[in-house]
Amino acid sequence: MEDYILEMREITKVFPGVKALDNVNLKVKRGEVHCLCGENGAGKSTLMKVLSGVYGYGTYSGDILYNGEVQKFKGIADSEQKGIAIIYQELALIPELSVYENIYFGHEIMKGKTIDWNETIVQASEMLKKVKLDVDPSTKIKNLGVGKQQLVEIAKALSKNVKLLILDEPTSSLNEDDSENLLKLIKELRDQGVTCIMISHKLKEVIAIADSITVLRDGSTICTMDCHEQEVKESDIIKNMVGREIDNIYPTREKKAPGKVVFDIKDWTVEDPVKGREILHNVCMNIREGEIVGLQGLMGAGRTELALSIFGNTPKYKIKSGELTFDGKKSRFKTPKQAIKSGLAYVSEDRKGNGLVLIQDIKYNTTLANLERITNGLFVNNNEEIKQAKYYKDSINIKAPSVEQKVGNLSGGNQQKVQLAKWMFARPKVLILDEPTRGIDVGAKYEIYTLMNKLVEEGMSIIMISSELPEVLGMSDRLYVMSEGTITGELSREEATEQKVMALAIKSKED
Repeated sequence: MEDYILEMREITKVFPGVKALDNVNLKVKRGEVHCLCGENGAGKSTLMKVLSGVYGYGTYSGDILYNGEVQKFKGIADSEQKGIAIIYQELALIPELSVYENIYFGHEIMKGKTIDWNETIVQASEMLKKVKLDVDPSTKIKNLGVGKQQLVEIAKALSKNVKLLILDEPTSSLNEDDSENLLKLIKELRDQGVTCIMISHKLKEVIAIADSITVLRDGSTICTMDCHEQEVKESDIIKNMVGREIDNIYPTREKKAPGKVVFDIKDWTVEDPVKGREILHNVCMNIREGEIVGLQGLMGAGRTELALSIFGNTPKYKIKSGELTFDGKKSRFKTPKQAIKSGLAYVSEDRKGNGLVLIQDIKYNTTLANLERITNGLFVNNNEEIKQAKYYKDSINIKAPSVEQKVGNLSGGNQQKVQLAKWMFARPKVLILDEPTRGIDVGAKYEIYTLMNKLVEEGMSIIMISSELPEVLGMSDRLYVMSEGTITGELSREEATEQKVMALAIKSKED
């Protein structure tokens, strides 16, 4: 008889106008890594919020059995008392506090009526050893990289005697080395008796780590696969996720000779005024009409800094020298507004922080970058705003009940589509996409790739920044590789290979 630590039976959760979960069933064996897969909006995060008490008992129907007993969690504190902890994609740490303060925040070690800070530091050090993080416990969180912050979150969970650890997209913001270290730690925790449920869109990681995989689609359970009883392939997971075969995740487009050069920079050198040092050195690159140009490099290579300095973020990035030609004219954008008016758009890698206004609806966000297009004098034409928002919602398949839906209530993939709709509405000549598919599922990725192809076929030019090397190789006509703030190489689609790109990505600017 199987030993299940968790059974979720016929869980149904309804939001206004949307049935997020429809009689979902999930069984998790004790001491396994159980991966939860599905498209954005499939219900994965909602199901885990039901389990962890974020959506408390009475707000859903169905039963949660934990260690064989029916649970009625009214809040997160109830689930944590039972040894269940959840780590979200957006880390819940306080930047200005130290590592040890964050680890025991909310469940402080007390000595009488005061906090025992000495014991807190001792215990925090022990937790850090468990997650193999060698940092001073007094270090402020803001001084740690994202990978180390992720380990602090796990240390915080372990400090609560966690028995069931839920990780929501734990590697979405990590580089390859940090991702590999985190997955290794999850396996070690499993071997020590901690059961893990991991939500992930990175199917290679899922196959590498999962003992079992459950797939959700449109709020329903599609299947559960035991990875020890059968060989599970990426194609099997994709087929169950999207309900159809996707033979080539990078859709082909008709090969055309590129048009005129629409964007060109020469000897672009930029300084960070706060740090007082150069961050970009003599960068040269160009893009032609109807072309996708990839921009590759390791984290910290300067890709996003290059995009933002071009886009007019001059207070943050001081342009020391260089020449920018845009659409045949010598240009230098002092503000993003100038860049947008000229026909340059930038889709931020941080859609929640910088790309969208989450408390506003789809129509507000869609028209935000080009309000002049729907303004009569001083007033926004509400009917035209709704009309335009509906057009983009339908044309790029944003899954939402209406354009009045708050963007903060959408899945990550649909939020990304709203961000794309915003810039499509601005009608740019050149579109910079910074990590366009981060944290979204394979089905939504395919839709975004298809949209990119459609845009370049219509004459737009795209610069794509991505940390996913297969994505850059699969979508780019040409690509530039950056290292240490400079371009170390340019490759055509035909000559680009993973080995060549990586060799250029680790090349020093002195080489």
